[in-house]
Amino acid sequence: MLHAVIMAGGSGTRFWPASRTALPKQLLNLVGERTMIQETLDRVDGLASAENALVVTNRALVNVIREQLPSLPAEAVIGEPCKRDTAPCIGLAAAIVAHADPDATMIVMPSDHVISDREAFHSAIRHASELVDREPGRIVTFGIRPSYPAESFGYIERGEPLTSDDGTEVEIAVYPVKMFREKPSAEVAEQYLATGGFYWNSGIFVWKAKTILDALAEHESAMHEHIQTIAASYGTAAFGETLAIEFAKIEGKSIDYAVMERYENVVVIEAPFDWDDVGNWRSLTRQRGTDEAGNTVIGRHLALNSSGCIVRSSDEHLVVTLGMQDCIVVHTPDATLVARKHDEEAIRQIVELLKEKGWDQYL
Repeated sequence: MLHAVIMAGGSGTRFWPASRTALPKQLLNLVGERTMIQETLDRVDGLASAENALVVTNRALVNVIREQLPSLPAEAVIGEPCKRDTAPCIGLAAAIVAHADPDATMIVMPSDHVISDREAFHSAIRHASELVDREPGRIVTFGIRPSYPAESFGYIERGEPLTSDDGTEVEIAVYPVKMFREKPSAEVAEQYLATGGFYWNSGIFVWKAKTILDALAEHESAMHEHIQTIAASYGTAAFGETLAIEFAKIEGKSIDYAVMERYENVVVIEAPFDWDDVGNWRSLTRQRGTDEAGNTVIGRHLALNSSGCIVRSSDEHLVVTLGMQDCIVVHTPDATLVARKHDEEAIRQIVELLKEKGWDQYL
């Protein structure tokens, strides 16, 4: 039986000032009428039931996520007491899933990606699940064919395509993973693109819950021990206290460092669906399109001699741009961002400066 695990602990700092600590990117409706986490749960409808869905987030977001996802049982939203990266998050989810269903297959995915073709997505997940069923020790991930030399994504280097039992190529392209690569420089990203043998790492996985737990036991034994202690208390009155004590003892690591770069039996499916990680304000242009002047607008905007801008306003607040080119303007009730579009990576520095000044009300 397929279980869906949604990782929803990100802070979304590159979407400041709309994305805040109390309401980060994944809880905003940046690309559609529904929030990103709502769309993520919608996406697995037909693959996994609400009873077989689990969201892992940070403790401060538990209540708002329960409000946004009323179809989930309250206990299906787990709040981490502190930030420990993706490996402990995934390990804890796997242990909880395995406790209820020892033979469970899991799909693990972030809460803040956009995947537009649901039918193709479902087909790919079902194919991955079949690959795992045929070889339970196998891990399946999804690679995105790069369309430009991105420096902000990790990459997956693939091997030769796998074939079916009769020697023919499989219907959906599947490759053994040769290596996971960290976010590259611009020059290296150009080389990756030129070879044709690299994918963007989507961060979406399919595996047996037992497989990932066994991998953590082998490669991260201390982490695995703490996770098992927490999972043993799930559903009891002691769960909250046990989670707080044991989770804080774990050394934070990404799932790539903890398992994927060490595990031998990993294959990558070339994703047959459109994918966007919506990583910054400029990505809204890809999702929302532009007006006749090349502006991407969410909210009420009046433009005069302005082009190539991204404008987001709240409520009925009017934003007017005069003689502005390639700018970002984001209005919220208590903070407004005005930036050159190509300088937006520095938005993270703004968040750090706010922390240094003690202006926590704007975080």
